Amino acid sequence: NVPSAHSSAMAPLSDGRMIAFWWAGSRESGPDVKVYASRWAEGKWGQPWEVASRDSLGSALGFGVRRIGNPVAWTDADGKINLFVVATGLGGWAAARVVQLISSDSGDSFTVKRLLPMSPLFNTSVLVRTTPVRLANGGWGLPLYFELGIKYPMLLAFDTHGDPNWLSRIGTRTTALQPTIVPVSNSEVHAWMRDASDEQRVQYAHSRDGGLSWSDMPSLDLPNHSTSLSALRLSNGSIVILHNHVVPGGTSRNMLRLSIAKDARTWTHVMDVAHGKAGEEFSYPDLRQIGNELHITYTSRREAIAHHVL
Repeated sequence: NVPSAHSSAMAPLSDGRMIAFWWAGSRESGPDVKVYASRWAEGKWGQPWEVASRDSLGSALGFGVRRIGNPVAWTDADGKINLFVVATGLGGWAAARVVQLISSDSGDSFTVKRLLPMSPLFNTSVLVRTTPVRLANGGWGLPLYFELGIKYPMLLAFDTHGDPNWLSRIGTRTTALQPTIVPVSNSEVHAWMRDASDEQRVQYAHSRDGGLSWSDMPSLDLPNHSTSLSALRLSNGSIVILHNHVVPGGTSRNMLRLSIAKDARTWTHVMDVAHGKAGEEFSYPDLRQIGNELHITYTSRREAIAHHVL
């Protein structure tokens, strides 16, 4: 019962269930924006409930929270949900920090665990947008990005207890953000990024040591007019990417395309998940495989979160 919704993220639960998170309110950055959740079970979504707000985060952190934004989630080996939410005190998104919350009851309730320790100086200008990934040590890696003046992607590794372990910068670019990360082995990891440069192509980086260090690779032959994307390695080894394709006469977010590759570089068009009139928005996708189903969520016209099952 709110006019605007954006930036969805899914996480698996037990017994084939799933939980999704997103923010909703009167508008982006509005004082009434809250993070909501809903569970997927037996082929349908349950009634959404409120997970976090400016007031709840401010009360737990002990300082005023001006706005909240993107949520992403990870279900650890013990079944606990680790939820990461962007929050700001003063200023805009460039002054954001990331709050880590924990749930031990499948998302019914969350407690604030910490502000992520990203830098010793103000600990600010770090955001999340895309899905965490499993690491070789049993922990997980959280994709992050910095966007104060310059923009660059990062990977923050967590141990099996949900505590930060190490941090790496993904490549040397200063116009790339919102990395979506795909491990293909214990050592080989790929990352694709939103492009904020004039090149307007999906940016690409590669790691051969599990994400500790990264090499910039040539950008993909896929357009990216500064909007988020999502990639996932399927159980058959292929990689799918959900991205905003741009055609003559179109706009940056009016077509959401699913593409597939076996070599992480040569992409084949599978289908257009959403395609609207110029100026309409279908954006900020997320991908999850559960059994033999591929689940897709994305922002639909900033009015709702859409869900497809392939």
